[in-house]
Amino acid sequence: MFRRRPADNSEDLLVRLGSLTARARELAETQRSRVELAVALQRDMLPSDLPSFPGARLAVRYEPANHGLNVGGDWYDAFSLPGGQIGMSIGDVQGHNIEAAAFMGQVRVALRALASVTGDPGELLSRTNDLLISLGADLFATCTFLRLDPAAGTLECARAGHIPHIWATTDGRSGIDDSEGGPPLGVLRDVDYPATRHRLTADGVFVLLTDGVVEGPSLHVDEGLDRVTRLAGITAVAGLDVDGLATAVMKLAATVGHEDDAAVLVVGHDGGPARSAAEE
Repeated sequence: MFRRRPADNSEDLLVRLGSLTARARELAETQRSRVELAVALQRDMLPSDLPSFPGARLAVRYEPANHGLNVGGDWYDAFSLPGGQIGMSIGDVQGHNIEAAAFMGQVRVALRALASVTGDPGELLSRTNDLLISLGADLFATCTFLRLDPAAGTLECARAGHIPHIWATTDGRSGIDDSEGGPPLGVLRDVDYPATRHRLTADGVFVLLTDGVVEGPSLHVDEGLDRVTRLAGITAVAGLDVDGLATAVMKLAATVGHEDDAAVLVVGHDGGPARSAAEE
């Protein structure tokens, strides 16, 4: 017959249980501290206020993925360029940890710094990509960069593996940007990123966003982009403010079925009295 092993002493069991509980608490506190630090990094590395520009109106909404133990690396930015032009970027860093939040800051600063050297969005992404690779980072980032000239009525854009932006004009037209893009930043050396130039011939809006707004288990990205396009079209035709559109688009993030970073940057542009057609 098999002999039963003597049962552990109840006091020993309580001691072991107490030790395991204390260790679990310690690990949870450590992880919570890392998440709080990452969220603080995100907040500090993003612009606290958006600048104002003649002929353009900007609005932003941002929600970090600080639910549970995940935190991401989405960012947005808008800043002045020479000649009254506006530089705008939005992007998403791979990963959901403190390293992703820190890398996000590096990418955003690199884009700002190099934008003072070259104004061409394609060349800007190429130089930023080379810089990130030279730093030896193990992470990569998707990104869209736009250069808007409200006075001249032109828009130039380039994408690095990022979802396309959305446009709508006051004459009832709207769509999803179909310009060619390149790979994410920080993956391949010596990449050329094509830039697309548009002539803005009517007032309207642009919506830049990250995939956490329009993609998840409960929402396919194509459907999400279509919903944002409809919202942008309604806003442009009705002459609603960009803040309202940014809020409406961000509400879409609650329907995607996951907890990811979500960033939205809305730009309203004034085509000017001499322009009467839509975007080419």
